[in-house]
Amino acid sequence: MVADRIKYLRDTINRANYLYYIEDNPTLSDFEYDELFRELKSLEAQYPLFITPDSPTQKVGSTKIQSSFKEVKHKYRLYSLDNSNNHEELKKWYERVQKEVGNVDLVCELKIDGLAIALTYNQGVFTQGVTRGNGIFGEDITENLKTVKAIPHKISKPYNLEVRGEIYMPKTSFEKLNEENLQKGDKIFANPRNAASGSIRQLDPTITAKRDLSIFVYTPILEGIENAPKTHYESLMFLKDLGFKINENIRPVKNIEEAIEYCKEWETKRFELDYATDGVVIKVNSFGYQNELGFTARAPKWATAFKFPPEEVNTKLLDIETTNVGKTGAITPVAVLEPVLLAGSTVSRASLHNFDEIKRLDVRIGDTVLIKKAAEIIPKVIKHVDSEEHDSLPVYEAPTVCPSCGTELVVPEGEVNLYCPNTFNCPAQAKSRLEYWVSKEAMDIDFIGPNVIDQLYEKNMVKTPADFYALTQQDFMQLDLVKEKSAFNMYNSIQQSKERPLTKFLTALSIRHVGKETADLLANHFQSLEAIQNANVEEIAQIDGIGDKIAHSVKEFFAQPYNIELLKNLNLLGVHPTHKIVVQSTVLNSKTFVLTGTLSTMGRSEASEKIKQLGGKTSSSVTKKTDFVVAGESAGSKLTKAQELGITILSEEEFLKMINTEE
Repeated sequence: MVADRIKYLRDTINRANYLYYIEDNPTLSDFEYDELFRELKSLEAQYPLFITPDSPTQKVGSTKIQSSFKEVKHKYRLYSLDNSNNHEELKKWYERVQKEVGNVDLVCELKIDGLAIALTYNQGVFTQGVTRGNGIFGEDITENLKTVKAIPHKISKPYNLEVRGEIYMPKTSFEKLNEENLQKGDKIFANPRNAASGSIRQLDPTITAKRDLSIFVYTPILEGIENAPKTHYESLMFLKDLGFKINENIRPVKNIEEAIEYCKEWETKRFELDYATDGVVIKVNSFGYQNELGFTARAPKWATAFKFPPEEVNTKLLDIETTNVGKTGAITPVAVLEPVLLAGSTVSRASLHNFDEIKRLDVRIGDTVLIKKAAEIIPKVIKHVDSEEHDSLPVYEAPTVCPSCGTELVVPEGEVNLYCPNTFNCPAQAKSRLEYWVSKEAMDIDFIGPNVIDQLYEKNMVKTPADFYALTQQDFMQLDLVKEKSAFNMYNSIQQSKERPLTKFLTALSIRHVGKETADLLANHFQSLEAIQNANVEEIAQIDGIGDKIAHSVKEFFAQPYNIELLKNLNLLGVHPTHKIVVQSTVLNSKTFVLTGTLSTMGRSEASEKIKQLGGKTSSSVTKKTDFVVAGESAGSKLTKAQELGITILSEEEFLKMINTEE
């Protein structure tokens, strides 16, 4: 029977959607899913009488362009939340609760930084979705919400129900959207919340469907539901059983002290999540006590929101500093800011990346700018705040000469950075290369910091990395504040670095476009420094993960007379990089792995070394030749690309099981 087949296809696809988007546990391959979906569409086209509003094929909704969103009055008002900015305010809120109803249990849940909506279900079928608006009236965005795969079109029970939730865009999807928009010259969103809000309010639902939106639901209206839950926590489990996506990081607690511990825990742990949170919502658990406590004119008395320190703030751009010349000659502009508290620390400087970015953002000295912490660590400028003052400020002009040596700056073909081309005679470049040479990721030489390098350089004792190895303990004692023990430690650390692995040596050379992962590829392929020096461009470019641009850069580096002399001197002074990877097994059989995100049980370098010991290879980029992508916490664009290419993705647990099994 056609009707039976259509029902089977719908049930199977809906179940697959639930497992994929809500449980993160896919049971069908993309191919299998697409085949089932195509069959369902074909059958519905042949038998249109069988089409129903809750069919997976109707997920995108109408493709016609809407002129505007209809204003809708909420059946049940949506209230705001009072905020607490510190732990003392939380205690005062709980004291007020205690005065009215005594000691009560609480529930803590993360406050999702998204767009609040109300979903209406009639007889278990999703019929309307409305934005929060002013809490009394909102916008009808039903057709757009039908494209959000985490919103069930039909729940497991035929309830008449209203559910509140928060629409959000995952951080990885937000970054991908901004990258794509930047390439197309389209709007760049300041944060995931803005991206989610802009995406859900598209007049064309097909555009919304292309944006990777999701939802966490956080409360139901249980009017008319028999045997309804009696507590907030039970209501969340009730919603989960119906097929809704709830945030799994909810926690029932006994008192405000336990709630404060939850807030402290997530103040930093939240940065590991792939969605933005701006605080914690704390609610009285019992619905009976909630009803007893009631509401003020704008907010429930039985709930409060603890706000985390801001991740984005406005401040004044006082100057744009251009004195930072990197080891390859790149000039990096830095924003000098009026000090401001951001995500728990005071920030007075922020990255502007490059001069194209300054032009794109149109930031001007004197602007009020919005800043945030990239990857929650490095402050960066997102945009200027539109104002009449901005329009009156002079447009920023990039420097034309190197701040260190006065050489005219250039922009290499195909790049956006300004570079000083005076590679071998620019003092700033030379010092940057020396600092990088001794760094942990390069030759890992302890006790020698920027201050020591400045003195060595100014006293003409060290001009190139080779000069480090000609120094004696007595040389170090000529430096300010360096005593005998410190001098011995410096000298000894340099001597111990003479036989560092080839990967570290190649990294330390500061070859343009060659970082740790590319150095690893070169070392593993050629096995020796001499082989790399003698290789031609074609031989280098054929290595998976390298390509023509890097190959030309490597070949050019080893052809420069300056670098030839440097390598000769290093060799004469006893610096002999080694390449020793003890292959314990060949069971990974030259399989190529890409590591992305943070692994909790080992560092990425340790994981990479383990893969090589088992006969596998690692790469810095995801291509069709990649066999596995190991995705840790906060995995980014590499994970997205792997999904697009159909590459096998391993969780950290699966990866550990694989390498332990292979042993």
